[in-house]
Amino acid sequence: MAAGGAGRPGAGGLALLGLGPGAPRCPHGPTLLFVKASQGKEEGRRFYACSACRDRKDCSFFQWEDEKVSGTRLAAREEYNRNHQPSFTHRQNVERYKNFVLLPLSKRRFCQECQQLLLPAEWEKHLDHQFLSGISTAQLKSPSQLLHPLENKKTNAQYLFTDRSCQFLLDLIVHLGFRRVLSVGTPRLHEMIQSKASQEDDFRVRSLLLDIDFRYSQFYTEDEFCHYNMFNHYFFGGEAAQETCRKFLHEDNSERVIMVTDPPFGGLVEALASSFKKLMAMWEETGKEGHNNQEMPVFWIFPYFFESRILEFFPSFSMMDYQVDYDNHALYKHGKTGRRQSPVRIFTNLTPSMIVLPVEEGYRFCAVCQRYVSSSNQHCEICDSCTSKDGRQWKHCVLCKKCVKPSWFHCNSCNCCALQNHTCGKADAGCFVCGRAGHKRSTCPSLSRTRTACQADKKQRHKTVKRVRKSICKRPAMKRVVCPERKNKKKKK
Repeated sequence: MAAGGAGRPGAGGLALLGLGPGAPRCPHGPTLLFVKASQGKEEGRRFYACSACRDRKDCSFFQWEDEKVSGTRLAAREEYNRNHQPSFTHRQNVERYKNFVLLPLSKRRFCQECQQLLLPAEWEKHLDHQFLSGISTAQLKSPSQLLHPLENKKTNAQYLFTDRSCQFLLDLIVHLGFRRVLSVGTPRLHEMIQSKASQEDDFRVRSLLLDIDFRYSQFYTEDEFCHYNMFNHYFFGGEAAQETCRKFLHEDNSERVIMVTDPPFGGLVEALASSFKKLMAMWEETGKEGHNNQEMPVFWIFPYFFESRILEFFPSFSMMDYQVDYDNHALYKHGKTGRRQSPVRIFTNLTPSMIVLPVEEGYRFCAVCQRYVSSSNQHCEICDSCTSKDGRQWKHCVLCKKCVKPSWFHCNSCNCCALQNHTCGKADAGCFVCGRAGHKRSTCPSLSRTRTACQADKKQRHKTVKRVRKSICKRPAMKRVVCPERKNKKKKK
């Protein structure tokens, strides 16, 4: 799920204040506290909004922090939250799966509209729906390919690793000696681990999937999957699910554990960082595994342009040059339909020299930086670093005292590097509608007034048209008058 739109986290002029102890709840768990902000200063009243959805159409929850909510409204809210939970519990789905695999192939059906495995007794309820029949064991072991990806960019943005990227991550995890993987929002990596564990006797890696997509509970047991919201660190299964996660992190200290997470790119970094720190703290509770004053190993997969935000919360992290690709994303993949370079990278708190990148895919080891970089990422002698972020060779600007993109040129008016045809002072221009600083076009007061005026004008026009139509209907029917000349012609005929 993603957060960040008008009236939601990440929108221009909104600041996240965190997760309060008494925060009200929506169907996605505890809400987050926000406030309008301009140039770093808080403005206006604080309010609670959904942690997972950035569009009110997806989750309409909104409450002022100082608002007094009546008992009737609280009861209605609780009823609404209950009605918007999955129809089956995780335990019920596990039992349904056991019954499903016992069915002959001809009776194994999957409803494509409801995204649900169907038992014969349920067929009648889905007669008008499209379904797949003859669901094989291989399909059940690869649910990410059976389920439709949730691609609503404002809510879910569920993109799945290509086999190339997924296999690279798994090979890297095995090479580094990790035997347990906490897969946070990485269903394809989880199922690849599960599949190899069931097929290869000598494969010793295990995985626990934490994901907000409850559909996966149809395919995994309660020890393999936890329904989890990574934007507010909320386990939908309560203390039992949280204990499952804690047990997975603490068990058998001879096996090293790593967290691999692939959040929606529209997600608010502050909220994600807060949840990841809580998961890391859960691992640190034991004080074992030889991690004295060390962090839990992490692979955070995110676009490179979020580097400064991630390092703000995790200074020990560094960004690798490896480009992660996705099967169902139009841009974030190689090939004719994607970009030449994917902007998605791996951020990790492991020593960079330990992360070996495939030479056959165009990566080399920089002896000075002591890390693997893209072959086109040339070492800058002035910066004393391989400075490229996007896979291309960057150039050093003496005036800016740093390396910049090859398409940028130094602008004396702006006193910095930018595109050659850029508009000078654009950063200070402010809103595109009114030109004032402190807000974006989507939240411009002038635009809101214009929209309000247009809506009022439209309503007035509708009222006028309705009134005219009503008056026409009330008029008495007019008698048909026949011209005398025409009447005489008819008689002659």
